[in-house]
Amino acid sequence: MKQHPLKGENRLKLGVFSANADGGLAITDVPERWQAGWDDNLSAAQIADRAGLEFFLPIARWKGFGGRNRVREHSFETFTWAAALAAATERIGLFMTVHVPLVHPLYAAKALATVDHVSHGRAGLNIVCGWNPKEFGMFGTPLVEKGYDQAAEWIDIVERLYGADEPFDFEGEYYHLKDAVSRPASLQMPRPVTMNAAFGDPGRDFAAAHCDYLFTTFSEIAEAGRHVADIAERADRIGRTVGCYTVAHVVCRETDAEADAYYERYAVTMADHAAVDQHMAGKKEFSQSHDAHAYDRYRQRFAGGAGTYPLVGSPQKIADEMIAISAQGYDGIALSFVNYTQELPFFCDRVLPLLRQAGYRT
Repeated sequence: MKQHPLKGENRLKLGVFSANADGGLAITDVPERWQAGWDDNLSAAQIADRAGLEFFLPIARWKGFGGRNRVREHSFETFTWAAALAAATERIGLFMTVHVPLVHPLYAAKALATVDHVSHGRAGLNIVCGWNPKEFGMFGTPLVEKGYDQAAEWIDIVERLYGADEPFDFEGEYYHLKDAVSRPASLQMPRPVTMNAAFGDPGRDFAAAHCDYLFTTFSEIAEAGRHVADIAERADRIGRTVGCYTVAHVVCRETDAEADAYYERYAVTMADHAAVDQHMAGKKEFSQSHDAHAYDRYRQRFAGGAGTYPLVGSPQKIADEMIAISAQGYDGIALSFVNYTQELPFFCDRVLPLLRQAGYRT
């Protein structure tokens, strides 16, 4: 078994984010918006795999944000999605995103190990506790007040299932297991690579204690390093090392002017404004995923890419900004596009060579 791609030698790791959901991260009415059909998902994953990108990361979405397009109502469940892609790719890491309160750890352990075996050790797990009460209401499940306490029990059970020689009992606050066993164990031990996207203290403390990587957002590159320092300090206090990744939406064109014009078209002129309003309101009330001022200052960024950082411009400008993000201490970036199969090839052909020339990728 080779090492997981996120542990490879490239100084700046890159991946594709949210291709399993319609629109990706963009909330727009443009006709070329991502439809997230299976064949397109497969094509995008294979493009990224051939280009040497390190990971393919889905969102977990059960209910959309309304608007004209019922944004993100259409999305593939991430365990089965990752298993199918694992069988059709060779090198790229395949992540699953799981809402802890909605998926029992015994089931998750079996499903995660299955993908790790199908992929020969390329599986990864994005652990989230959930923030959207409308989604949880579909399951008749309330949001958990101390969700990360539950997540700590959850991942502990998964690791124990993989490491135990015999069935075991577990008595916790959230889970009560009798004679629990799950075989096969994952190929990666003590479990596959884990990440958590967190902005608040409980989530970051959880990531420091239980994850390999923290995913976080920032508003401006110049202040992005404070998040890296924060997770490093939290992890260091308990004798661990946790890497840091961020998320960006990409508009890469021959010139800055072309890129700016398209960004204005899809994220302002043709934004799905009703869905943007609903998404921002829900995130602001229930989620701690962004700086508080971001909701007021960066509406275009929420239409363009769910409030993530915009990489908009020529290949050289985007490469320069990626290098600046790396200089702030980030190990990698997850990328979204308006249309992955149409835009990812140009990005890979034009931006990746610039990063190689600069010494950030091999």
